[in-house]
Order: sequence, then structure tokens, then C-alpha cells
Amino acid sequence: MKKLAILGSTGSVGTQALEVVALFPEKFKVTVLSAGKNAQLLIQQALQFEPAVVILSDEQAYRQVKEALSGKSIEVLYGDDALVESMRRDDIDIALTAVVGSVGLRPTIAAIETGKDIALANKETLVVAGELITQLIEKHQVRLLPVDSEHSAIFQCLVGEEQNPIEKIILTASGGPFRGKGRHDLENVGKAQALKHPNWNMGAKITIDSATLMNKGLEVIEAKWLFDLDAKQVDVVIHPQSVVHSMVQFQDGSVKAQMGVPDMKLPIQYALSYPGRFVNDFKRLDFMEYPTLTFEKPDMEVFRNLKLAYQALEAGGNSPCVLNAANEVVVEAFLNDQVGFLAMSDIIEETLCQLEFKNNLSLPDYLHYDQESRRVARSLIDRIVK
Repeated sequence: MKKLAILGSTGSVGTQALEVVALFPEKFKVTVLSAGKNAQLLIQQALQFEPAVVILSDEQAYRQVKEALSGKSIEVLYGDDALVESMRRDDIDIALTAVVGSVGLRPTIAAIETGKDIALANKETLVVAGELITQLIEKHQVRLLPVDSEHSAIFQCLVGEEQNPIEKIILTASGGPFRGKGRHDLENVGKAQALKHPNWNMGAKITIDSATLMNKGLEVIEAKWLFDLDAKQVDVVIHPQSVVHSMVQFQDGSVKAQMGVPDMKLPIQYALSYPGRFVNDFKRLDFMEYPTLTFEKPDMEVFRNLKLAYQALEAGGNSPCVLNAANEVVVEAFLNDQVGFLAMSDIIEETLCQLEFKNNLSLPDYLHYDQESRRVARSLIDRIVK
């Protein structure tokens, strides 16, 4: 039985992970759950799965959960430091990191340093500090198992191909709700339109990232570190049906693809069950429901975030960290109706220009540039708001 910590248990990936866990009570035991401020859902999860510890990042939610669980033998903790320390517990075999944003970096490092395998749904961890994380993974000899459907697809295609070099990988993208639109079409779109993803049911932040193609840009950077590639070895194609989850091209020209219905539970289950595959009753792919599969080139002049991500990857150093932090700030501002859809890319680009470039970073460096990038991005937003 694998003992699990699920960080971000009340989010889209976290809730689906617990659905998977509930299907296999003889295979998994949840020992740690963490959430932001969704107290009611976390209380329900805690009562159902009876973890040893739950951690919240919102103080009011913490008080609510602590009171609700006062008669249970479940420890209730508050704050980022408590989350980091909880990852050092002995009763964790694998940590599923499904929190949103760079807040996942420190607890992921703590888990790696104490010998836990990582099921990674928090792509920002590798975007911000990919070099550091991969060094720690190698040093502590733990496994980094991708949960994103695209990276899980690549990972599955590579099983049994350890001796065969990758020529390139092809990440697929749905194109989001604005596929095929021009810049003039996007000048006045609001959050209600941007949050209508055609294929996937996700949280607000990742849905906006999908609409701007920043999500795919972050995945490009993540893929570099997961699979030891350079920017020229990572292609992106728009695939509106979201059936081909991604592909690998080998040096002989052969291409492998992993396919399935758009359902995050499958890559979640594979990461948790690896190297095995558990029998389930998830919906199977019926090709008659998808008689046509199409592929298009992404428009990086309209969706500039994807181009900015490639540029940050090629620059290296602190550039991906700056890109990610600025993006988190502008997405929040867009959701709060403070900036327009197209302005998000402008602010990210200006933030990258204003921050000094630095290479060979330590953890304090990454945390410093994360905060500095947020400060600069917010100041740029304040100018627009005023």
C-alpha cells in the first residue's frame, strides 16, 4: 500500500486524485492533505479519507477546519512552513503536488530531500527551478512522475525506449476557447469567455493559461527538464479534439503517440500506480466518436505567451522564473477585471525586460526573483488601473 500526500486536494487535480484513490482502497492510503481556503470540501475529504494531517494556507479556513475536526485524531496545521515540514514526515511514499503556482516549490523540495517520489501536477515547480529540482532528483534517487496529460503521454511513450534517443517531442494543445481568433478578436474578451474551455474542466488559473497558450508554454519548459531536452526538441501543435495527448519522435523517424479520452483521472492513476496499470472503468476511447483528428500550427503572433515561454527557455537562468511569476500576477489581475486579455502578454514581456538576468541560481535566488517579478508586474498593472 502506497502512502500519499496530496497537495492541493480541493482543486481540480486533487479532487480527481482522491476519486482515483477511492477506487483502490487496498492500494493507497492518504496520510496528508493540503488546501488553500476551501474549508468545507477539505473537511469532507478529511472525514472520508482520515489522513494524519491536513494543512491550510488560509487562516480563516484553518480555524474552520480545526473546529470541525476537533473530535478527530487528525492534526490540523496552518501556513506554508507547516506544509513544507509535513513533507518530511515518514508516513509518505509519494507526494502528489497539485497546488497552483510557485508555492509548490518549497514543499516539493522538502519531499525530494527526504526520499519521497513526486507525482508532479504543479508544473510551475520545474518552470521556476527546473535545474535545481533535477539535480535534487538525481542526488536523492527519487522518481519524478508527470501528471499533466501531455507529459504523462510522453512518459508513457518512453517506457521501454530507454536506449533510444529522442529526436523531438510534440506537445498537443487544444487551442483553448479562442483558437483561430486574431488579435482584433481578442481586444475586448472577458474572463467569462476565457473560462469556457472546449475540452477540459480545470481551475480558473490553468483555464486562463490555456486560453493564452501560456499553459502550453509552461509545459514546453517543464518538458525540457523532465526529458532532458533543449528548446529545439520541443514542438507544439494545436489538436482541437484532445485525443492525441502528445507524441515522441525517435532518431529513426518513428513517432509514438499516447491517446485517450480527455480525462485527467487516467494520467493521475498512471503516476500513482506506476510501473503498473490498474484495471478501472474509466470511459474508453471510441474512434467512431472521433472520425477526424486534426492538427494545426500555433499562432505565436496572436498568442504571444507561447513565444515568450520559448524565449525564456532559450535564455535560461532566472528567465522562466520571471515569466512564471509575472504570469501568475497578470492572470489574477485579468480574473479581477484589472487588465485586458492582450495586455497580459505585454506585462509579462515588460517584466522580463526589467529584471536583471542571472544564471547559476540557488533556492534563495529563485525565491528572490519570484518576489521581484511579482513586484514589477504589479507595478505595471497599477499604472494601467490608475
